[in-house]
Amino acid sequence: MSTRRTSLVILGGLVLLSLNLRPAAVSVGPVLAEVRSALGMSPVAAGLLTSLPVLAFAFFGALAPTAARRVGVHRVTLLALVAAVVGLAGRAVTSSEALFLALSMLALGGMAMANVLLPSLVKLHFPDAVGRVTAIYTTALAVGLTTSLLLTVPVSHAGGSWRWGLGIWAGLALLAALPWVGLVAHDRALDQAPRSIGWADVARTRLGWAMALFFGLQSMQAYAVFGWFAQLWRDHGYTAGQAGALVGLLAAVSIPLSLWAPAAVARRTDQARILLAIMLCYPVGYVGLMIAPHAFAIPGALLVGIGAVTFPIVLVLIGLRARTPEGTAALSSFTQSTGYLLAALGPFGVGTLYDATGGWTAPLLMLTALMVPQIAAGLYVARPAAIEDQLPGSRTISDVAGSKPPRR
Repeated sequence: MSTRRTSLVILGGLVLLSLNLRPAAVSVGPVLAEVRSALGMSPVAAGLLTSLPVLAFAFFGALAPTAARRVGVHRVTLLALVAAVVGLAGRAVTSSEALFLALSMLALGGMAMANVLLPSLVKLHFPDAVGRVTAIYTTALAVGLTTSLLLTVPVSHAGGSWRWGLGIWAGLALLAALPWVGLVAHDRALDQAPRSIGWADVARTRLGWAMALFFGLQSMQAYAVFGWFAQLWRDHGYTAGQAGALVGLLAAVSIPLSLWAPAAVARRTDQARILLAIMLCYPVGYVGLMIAPHAFAIPGALLVGIGAVTFPIVLVLIGLRARTPEGTAALSSFTQSTGYLLAALGPFGVGTLYDATGGWTAPLLMLTALMVPQIAAGLYVARPAAIEDQLPGSRTISDVAGSKPPRR
């Protein structure tokens, strides 16, 4: 296969993969009430269900670089998509609460590993175009997120059951697996450098912990929003379809911004101004929803949607804060696995506060307060740095990787 053709196949595979990174996590939100009713799900189990994405990303994300080194990065990506197909299809037909949760975890585990490997795949195959390629795949991710939020309820109604609305995403995952079937024949491991950079190495750096904190806090916001805001709007007079459309609008805002933001961030040495402007939209939206949740629904969705563009910016920062594909994989694994473990408190905490208070003021106050440490961490990681330069023996690693980071 020619180099150009291989690059096009890889880029197409990254786009299709990105389309599948969120449906397993967010498609449940618009039909959560129906799923709870059908399976007899308790409030605690519902809180666990909305927290499963971040738990899966925390646990399985930590395993991704090791699996890629031992099995091959493209093979692991293919296996991740197969797990998503089985989990998504299986949970759509089961009537067992425990099995629904287990199959959801299987699908989410596959997506968690793929999510961690994406930045390193970009660094591996497109080292001189990290910003542009990240912009492409994060836009595809936003499209998949928006589509799953907008179509789950209509497909459920058309099929006469929420099972159709959740099961349809297994077909999309199957389609996404096709390019990776061919790519496994051209696999290569990530561990190319004379010295390996591991999860524990990143854990000994300030940048690693700052990235994990920033990633975790922004993921806490995002998964709380996508897991519970449909219910917020349903509680304030909107139908299931209208509430799903509002969450879809929230997600749709990030489509054009995801195409612009990563490339814009990659072109700058210091990303603080862009990050601050985007992050401040979160608390403004939350305050508006506390004051007038029904009347402020559309402006609130737009503002919170802009705040959620923090996510693609974090992904491009992972690539920009490492010099090598190996360093990117290690930083991505530590950032996402540790960050998602922290983020699990978000949707679970929102659900707990909602059930305890019977309203949305306390959950929204919690999310607003959490923006303070998120902004602080974001401003820290916006400063130029490279993870290899903070590792023990960093001079040796830098000499191997080159004294300057590659062009973006």
